[in-house]
Amino acid sequence: MANHLIEKLKRLSKGEDKVKGKSNTENERAEHTSYSTSNSVKKQEQNEKHKQRDKIILKVFRVNYTNDKSHHYDKFEIPLQKSTTVLDALIHAKSYLDNSIAIRYSCRMASCGSCGMRINGIPRLACYTNVSEFEDSDTITCEPLANFPHIRDLVTDFSQFYDHHKQMKPYIHNENADISTRQSPLSEFLQSPEDVDKYLQFSYCIKCGLCYSACPTVATDMKFPGPQALAQAYRYYIDTRDILSKDRLKIVDDRHGIWRCHFAGSCSQVCPKGVDPALGIQLLRDQMFNLSKHEKKIARERGR
Repeated sequence: MANHLIEKLKRLSKGEDKVKGKSNTENERAEHTSYSTSNSVKKQEQNEKHKQRDKIILKVFRVNYTNDKSHHYDKFEIPLQKSTTVLDALIHAKSYLDNSIAIRYSCRMASCGSCGMRINGIPRLACYTNVSEFEDSDTITCEPLANFPHIRDLVTDFSQFYDHHKQMKPYIHNENADISTRQSPLSEFLQSPEDVDKYLQFSYCIKCGLCYSACPTVATDMKFPGPQALAQAYRYYIDTRDILSKDRLKIVDDRHGIWRCHFAGSCSQVCPKGVDPALGIQLLRDQMFNLSKHEKKIARERGR
């Protein structure tokens, strides 16, 4: 009798397993069909977006101070391709729609830094910004860089920016170099890979002015050198071939100098080359603090 009951229970359990197996396969099929339908819907939506994005509206800041000081915005309808950059759109507008648009560009490969402008409110390089990055907006607004005097339309004056750069003496000073005498062979200054790594990141600067435009301190104090100049001051200060260490620190040790930086970090966020000017400023500050501590120790020893 007991054996009969055990066999009956086994048969029932096998039947339940079959039912469970059927239900599981049905659930898996239902999930698979729902997943495939959701994917197809997403693909259709993406295709519709791509079909709709064959054109875009380019909104360009316009001002001509020779005629009128007031500014306005002109809108242009630009045909799109997958590789269309904002600079391509501006060149199309200038070539075929309005040849009076003033823009500045040269290399078209993010090396010269001359096509910097505010694109949808953020300082960017027009040649390095693809239109496909702005999927949520059908209008791209191009404005001149902030913190620069305007010349016309999207062109700004970099005179003050370069003056701040020149104040940092952006070249290597070394009295032992014999580059002035052509008869003798040129001097060789060896550096280890560690020495090069200290300044290599900051040597990638292309002077595009995006960090200068994004800096809130520059907006309130035009005597402030700006992130680019201060980062280059550290680049040459930390170079082992240079001998103007203390003199370089004196250049930036001013109430309008390095101490005016509030470390907002916006300069590093907009840098297209990964220079990270905010890091250079903090490293330069650290060098100044170390130097002041060293001088205080010397003064104490002399006082004794």
